[in-house]
Amino acid sequence: MTLKITITSFSFRKPPPEDKSGNGGGYIFDCRALPNPGRQDAYKKKTGQDAEVISFLQSLKVVEEYLSAIKSVLSHSISNYLERDFANLVVSFGCTGGQHRSVYCAERIAEWLRHKFPDRVTVELIHRDCPIFETI
Repeated sequence: MTLKITITSFSFRKPPPEDKSGNGGGYIFDCRALPNPGRQDAYKKKTGQDAEVISFLQSLKVVEEYLSAIKSVLSHSISNYLERDFANLVVSFGCTGGQHRSVYCAERIAEWLRHKFPDRVTVELIHRDCPIFETI
């Protein structure tokens, strides 16, 4: 059995994502404590998927430490869920606009999960509130 992990980036201007699996749980990580690339003109019209924003956030030690702590928490939970044959886990990342920090963190954690548990988990990645994605 594989564990389905749904990862969502979102804006705290809207309610957090629901756990549609029926488990009523999961994790919500608040990225608003991280430096905001959206406050700089060069990044305003970009997202956490753009190379310039990725480079900016990767250069910050605080972002690396934040993601490392999340990986530690998730590793423990996922190993436990796999042992217990759980089917679903919801992991959400929120920031002010749902465009830069939350998108970046969701992308990094999805990538990490696909490499750490390649045959044990499936990852669904949703960028719910990113205004640039909404207009495409």
